[in-house]
Amino acid sequence: MSAKLSVIFYIILCLEIGIVLTLLPWIPQGTLGLSDWGNNYFLLYAARKTGLHALQTVVASGWMRGAVSGVGILNIGIAFWEIFHFRQTVRTLEQSTDVQNGAKKDVAPVTNASKARRATNATASTSVSHHARPDDRPDNAGN
Repeated sequence: MSAKLSVIFYIILCLEIGIVLTLLPWIPQGTLGLSDWGNNYFLLYAARKTGLHALQTVVASGWMRGAVSGVGILNIGIAFWEIFHFRQTVRTLEQSTDVQNGAKKDVAPVTNASKARRATNATASTSVSHHARPDDRPDNAGN
């Protein structure tokens, strides 16, 4: 159940962010009590404090508005992809949590006897580094 809720909340979050980022740069001044995208208080404050007065011009440009709207459309696309693949995503989340929970349950406590057994097995086996396999050839082509 928690996997389903997680996917649902993720879809809602992607849709909200997508809608806001797609529409906010293009909303005219005074609509919904919002100021103009390129003439808002925080942007003016940041431009004055940093001394980068061109920051306001760059943010107000159509290129920046289009880039922000593009990120919003991308978020909406992700939300719709998740909607169409809902069952697959939930199944994947459930399997990953089962594997993590199973790995925690299957771990045996380390005892002195198991440490000694590992030490004798390590000395009895051939000396191979952790990254190389005994059947590995230098050309890795299997020849």
